[in-house]
Amino acid sequence: MKKILVLCFTLVMSVMLFAGCGGNAAKDNGSGSSAKKIIVGLDDNYPPMGFKDENNEITGFDVDLAKEASKRLGREVEFKAIDWSSKEAELKSSRVDVLWNGLDITEKRKENMLFSDPYMDNRQIIFVKKGTAGIASEADLKGKTVGTQSGGTAEEYIDGNAAFKSSMKEVKKYSDYISAFMDLENGRLDAIVADEITGRYYMSKHPEAIEAVDVPVGPVSTFGIGFRKDDQKLRDEVQKVLDEMKADGTMARISEKWFGKDITKK
Repeated sequence: MKKILVLCFTLVMSVMLFAGCGGNAAKDNGSGSSAKKIIVGLDDNYPPMGFKDENNEITGFDVDLAKEASKRLGREVEFKAIDWSSKEAELKSSRVDVLWNGLDITEKRKENMLFSDPYMDNRQIIFVKKGTAGIASEADLKGKTVGTQSGGTAEEYIDGNAAFKSSMKEVKKYSDYISAFMDLENGRLDAIVADEITGRYYMSKHPEAIEAVDVPVGPVSTFGIGFRKDDQKLRDEVQKVLDEMKADGTMARISEKWFGKDITKK
């Protein structure tokens, strides 16, 4: 009888031990899979770089780049809409792994993140309602109500130039450029200072309402991908596949899809 009890006890303990090991293995596999995912932080109302289409799916030039890069890395990718004015905090707290959404490389931002090599030039220019007279340069914004996106490069330039900012009647800041352009159309703004790529995309959809003043405001900048300061490994992995995408023509083809020509940096 004792032998039978000992045997039963041994069998029970073996089953428990096996189950425990199996559970841990499953947990490890799950965490390993999760760690492989790249979470991309973006403003999902920023066409044509990243935005929701008519089917509520996130799409855009940068989205296509990120999908192709992740595919080549053998990693899943998730696109997470964030408040763009809090993008540095989202990245630093690890709620997202990268910022990939028409992100200008600036000296101020370099203090808080690593950047990929620049892949596209970008300018800030002025947009006005069709038929507007008297606004042909940065100086002509004096006394005007001007809109821009909160957390964007134009805001950074305006806030960093006290004389320029104080010359305007008011600077209105928006969570996204689409809202700003709607106010411009409705007469609530005299002008918008915006990324040329985004502004021209909006203008192409509303040619009867918006026109561009083809003069840069502030310095010409470049787009790059933002990474955490301590994530050099991911930065280098992504840069490697981007270089491959440039070399084999994939980046050019994605650019042609969205802009009608290759406007990426060589």
